[in-house]
Amino acid sequence: MKDASDAILRPEQAVYLDQLLPARDHIAAELEHDAALHDVPIVDPEVARFLEVTARACGARRVLEIGTATGYSGLHLARGMAPDGELVTIDVDAGRQATARRVFQGAGLGERVTLMHGPALSVLPTVRGPFDLLFLDAVKTEYQAYLDLALPLLRVGGVVIADNVLRAGKVASEERSELLDALRDFNRYAMSHPQLMALILPLGDGLLYAVKLAGADQ
Repeated sequence: MKDASDAILRPEQAVYLDQLLPARDHIAAELEHDAALHDVPIVDPEVARFLEVTARACGARRVLEIGTATGYSGLHLARGMAPDGELVTIDVDAGRQATARRVFQGAGLGERVTLMHGPALSVLPTVRGPFDLLFLDAVKTEYQAYLDLALPLLRVGGVVIADNVLRAGKVASEERSELLDALRDFNRYAMSHPQLMALILPLGDGLLYAVKLAGADQ
């Protein structure tokens, strides 16, 4: 998570919005503490809440997550799904996935989560759809490749969410790097994709939010 000084909004706005968030339960709070202590990249609390709200709003029964980390975002996605739903989550870090497995089991969600270990670009071709929601939060320079592989697995009307697409606003600056250039390319690609209706939200570190359209060429 970032602190207020890294927010896209002005610091006082970020602090105000953070204060409006309900207190997290002990499972989510422990994950936030562990992430801060061990520098684990997890979504911001407002993004986690957005994921749960979105999963509930679209009636998600199957969710595909690329980037498990220690299970913070997956916890919220799984809580927002239908009671008989399934979260399929991919990560290359076995240690973090082991933590996530314990988190899901401790939250009573273990039977609803399928953890797949390995590089997402290698694992995705083995995954079977359809899914109702796709969440991208792994290697940022691979976002476009993730989307290309996962979009065919998403049902028409399904939702795509990608985290960190504004990179603390740096994508709008003159700063150049492989990471920033990849995010700029991904944002343009997703926003103009013929199968998506998309927009970018200044939430957390920037979220791309899109819906898969019917009738577009596959």
